[in-house]
This record gives sequence, C-alpha cells and structure tokens, in this order.
Amino acid sequence: MQEETDPVRFTVQGQEFTVRARAGEPGVYDYFWTNHPEGYGFTSAGNPSHPVSREEMERDIISFLAEINPETGFLD
Repeated sequence: MQEETDPVRFTVQGQEFTVRARAGEPGVYDYFWTNHPEGYGFTSAGNPSHPVSREEMERDIISFLAEINPETGFLD
C-alpha cells in the first residue's frame, strides 16, 4: 500500500480524484474531487489493519458519484 503521504490519483467517469491516507489516523482516507469547481470530496474510514486497495478506492469513488445530483454537482 502507499505511504500515508503518497497520493493516489484516479480518473473515474471523466472526474479526477486524489486520494490520500490521513496521517496519524490509520484507516481514514480523504478523497479530493480535483476537477470539481468547488473542491468537493469525501472521507472514508475503515479497518485500520486492512489498508484500502486501489480497486476499493475506485469503487468508493463510483458509489460517491452515483449519489451526486447531475443538476447541482453536489449530494442531495
């Protein structure tokens, strides 16, 4: 798995995200939607002894995007 300071970058459904493990908080990941005009994103937390894989990160992003209102660009 990546070091806490190493960001992981994704392009999912044309949207760009950078994911970073939160320093000092094992199992917590911040997802930054880098091409959203408002700098939107989300945080996930899981089992600190099970680092999140790239595939799991991508699934988290897909699930998040499915909840976005296409008219507003935000969660309802």
